[in-house]
Amino acid sequence: MNRKYRKLPRNTDYSAYRHPRWWPTWLGIALMWLVSQLPVRLQWWLGKLAGLLAYRLAGSRRHITEVNIRLCFPELTAPQQQALVRKAFIANGIGLLELGIAWFRDPAKLTGITRVHGLEHFEDALKHGKGVLLLGGHYSTLDLGGSLVTQYIEADVMQRDHNNPLMNAVMTRARERRYGTVLGARDLRGLFRSLKQNRAVWYATDQDYGRKDIVFAPFFGIEAGTITATSRIVERSGCQVVPFSHFRREDGPGYDIYFHPALENFPSGDDLQDATLINQTIEREVRRAPDQYLWMHRRFKTRPDESDPGFYKRR
Repeated sequence: MNRKYRKLPRNTDYSAYRHPRWWPTWLGIALMWLVSQLPVRLQWWLGKLAGLLAYRLAGSRRHITEVNIRLCFPELTAPQQQALVRKAFIANGIGLLELGIAWFRDPAKLTGITRVHGLEHFEDALKHGKGVLLLGGHYSTLDLGGSLVTQYIEADVMQRDHNNPLMNAVMTRARERRYGTVLGARDLRGLFRSLKQNRAVWYATDQDYGRKDIVFAPFFGIEAGTITATSRIVERSGCQVVPFSHFRREDGPGYDIYFHPALENFPSGDDLQDATLINQTIEREVRRAPDQYLWMHRRFKTRPDESDPGFYKRR
C-alpha cells in the first residue's frame, strides 16, 4: 500500500473526503467523469494517445512489459516483440479511459455493441447448485468487461482495494451498483457464503502473490508462482469453475465476452496439475488478444529457487 495512505481507514462515505487534501483526487475523478461522457470511439482515440504517452515516459513499466513479452513470445522477432509492447500500452491506455465508462455510465447502453459467446456454459454450471467461480484474468478491459458481464448474469466480485482511499470508495461504490456483493480480496467467508447461495463470483489468480501457498506451474512456458487456493475453494464448496474473458474488438467500438465449459476433473488432488490447468486456460484466452493483457505486472517475480536471478533487473 502507498505509505501516504497506509494508516487511513477504508471508507466509502464521500463525506469523509471533504478535506482539501482530497481535492486533487476529486479533480481527477471529475475529469474521468467528463471523459466517460464522450462517444466510445473518441475515448478509444484518447486512450491510444494516453497509452503512447505512457509508452514513451513510463520507463520502468515498459521494461517490465518488454521482459514479459520477450519471455512469453520467444517465437517473435525483436521488432515484433517491441511492436506488441507498444500495442499493449495502447490497449491499456484505452482500458484506463474505460474505467470511467465502467464507473459512471450505464453499461446497458453498451449492450448493442457487445457480443456474448457461450453463455449456456455458465447456465449449465449454475444448475449444479453449488455456485460458480468465474475464472477471469487481468485484461485491459477489466472493469468495463466485468460491468458488461453483469448485464447478462448476476455475479459477485472479489477485489483488491485501491491504494488511494477515495479512489477505492469510488471504485467500490461503482462496483456495488453492478455486482450483487463486493468482497474483499481476503474475504473467504464471504466467498463461501456467496457460493453456498449458488451465486457466481468473479475470481482471478493470474498475478504473483509471493511464496505463500503456491506451486510453480508453467505460464507461457515459464515457471510462474500460482496460488493453490482455487483447488481448496472448490474442494470445500463443490462449486464449478467457469473460465471467462472479455476483449475489445479491433474492427471498431465493440466488445466480446466469452464463457467456456466448466473445468473437468477439477480439483484433481494434485495442486501442480490444477495450477497448470488454470494457467493453460488463462494463456489460451490471452492469446486471443495478446496486447490486451496486463503485461505491466511482474508475473514472474517469484522464482522457483530464491537464488535464481530475477527477470526484471535492469542491466
